[in-house]
Amino acid sequence: MELIGSTLTATYARPKTSHFLPAISTMASSYRNTQPALVMNPSANLWRTNSYYKSSTVPTPSSIQRENSDLVRAKTMFYPSNRTALTTRYTPDDWYKSNISNYRESESSRKSAERLRRDTMRLMQDKEQLTRRTQENTSKNIGERLNDVVFWRSELSHEIDNMVTEIAALNEVKRRLERALAETEGPLQVSQECLYHREKRMSIDLVHDDVEKDLIKEVEVIKSCQERMRRHLDRAIAQLASNRAAQHELERDMSDKVTAQRIDDRCHHLRNTSDGIGYYRGIERVDPSLFKDSERINCQEMSVVLFVRLSLPDSWSKFTDDNILHSQSERAASHKLRDEIEILLNTTSNDMWNQFNNANVAFTNRISEIADAKNSLQTHLAKTLQEIFQTEMLIESLKKAIRDKECPLKVAQTRLEERTRRPNIELCRDNPHHRLVSEVREIEDTIYKLQERLMEAENTLQTLVKTKVTLEHDLSIKANSLFLDQEKCMSMRKTFPSMPRLVGYT
Repeated sequence: MELIGSTLTATYARPKTSHFLPAISTMASSYRNTQPALVMNPSANLWRTNSYYKSSTVPTPSSIQRENSDLVRAKTMFYPSNRTALTTRYTPDDWYKSNISNYRESESSRKSAERLRRDTMRLMQDKEQLTRRTQENTSKNIGERLNDVVFWRSELSHEIDNMVTEIAALNEVKRRLERALAETEGPLQVSQECLYHREKRMSIDLVHDDVEKDLIKEVEVIKSCQERMRRHLDRAIAQLASNRAAQHELERDMSDKVTAQRIDDRCHHLRNTSDGIGYYRGIERVDPSLFKDSERINCQEMSVVLFVRLSLPDSWSKFTDDNILHSQSERAASHKLRDEIEILLNTTSNDMWNQFNNANVAFTNRISEIADAKNSLQTHLAKTLQEIFQTEMLIESLKKAIRDKECPLKVAQTRLEERTRRPNIELCRDNPHHRLVSEVREIEDTIYKLQERLMEAENTLQTLVKTKVTLEHDLSIKANSLFLDQEKCMSMRKTFPSMPRLVGYT
């Protein structure tokens, strides 16, 4: 093909004819087109000749002559009949340069394609690593969020357990208060009956003596104790309601935390190969912090749109923290109320007991020395009963302490036994071995001392029981002697509740 023209984007060609030999035969194409052939300027090709690249240099006579010859050749019309008289269009140097230009262009294209391929592969790898890192960071963030949820869930669980324990303790104190309040009805009735019986005195014995004053004061003390107990009982009921409300808030928050933990745990374990993943177009453009409720409220002439705002990390943690703080404050108030009730029970029992003893002392002053001895025996009997109760509790505590030492002793001895099975040189009397031996000896010494104290406590209990039997026997003797004096009043006052019953334990 023969080049007949070119632009910056394309090259046009026609069948190439020889520049060196004339046409042998008369071809129809030679006579078909009588227009002169177009002469192509070498500077119009994509590649350039020497004259193009040397045009910026200082012209020489030879270059001017060569340019003039090129101009003459470009203006000359060539016909097939004068082909033999024409010179060639290009020189071999131009031909080689054209080939070299094509080679360079091919090599440049290949290098560009190779560079593009390398850059593309590098881009794909970078984006793959970026996607993986982003997914890992997201999983890490979800994991951290999951840890936060687990932390607050554990805090809520711990606080719920504490609140449940506090509610149970307050319920127990409330039941004790109710039992103590019920126990005061008996002493009140006894005191009133004693007053009624003493109204049957006749003549000079119908005096306003110390016994009558003490009985009236005892009735007042019991009624005052009942009133304080009722007030504290109402406070306990109200505090129980507050505790249960706080517990309900904690449990509702706990339920939300459980649901959030289940969702976040599932999201945390989602992988590219997991089931249930899919496209959710536009989900990333949804603002999770603002949702519009479907309800609208018309206030006069204005339409108010309700918005439900979701929590932010600070408000989210503050919500749970506020619930826990509120629960802790309620627990503190409940604990304070329990202490007040304990103090009240001890105070009222002591007041009633003191007034009861004062009335008994007043009775004993009105009767013989036998009555005084009997009242003294009753006081000692009450204290002995209390000491017996405390000694029995001490014995149970000692037994429990001894039982509690059995498991640590088993653990230490088992460790020693297991370590004797170490093979060969590993059977070393190292620091753990010495420490285990010392631990076994310490626990055995502790158990021995506790058993000694248990024996002493049991001996003391037997002594107290013997003392109690002795006091009751003496009282029965004195009661037989004082049957007439105590037939109406003192016989009823023997049924006054003991200290444990007055504080609601039995």
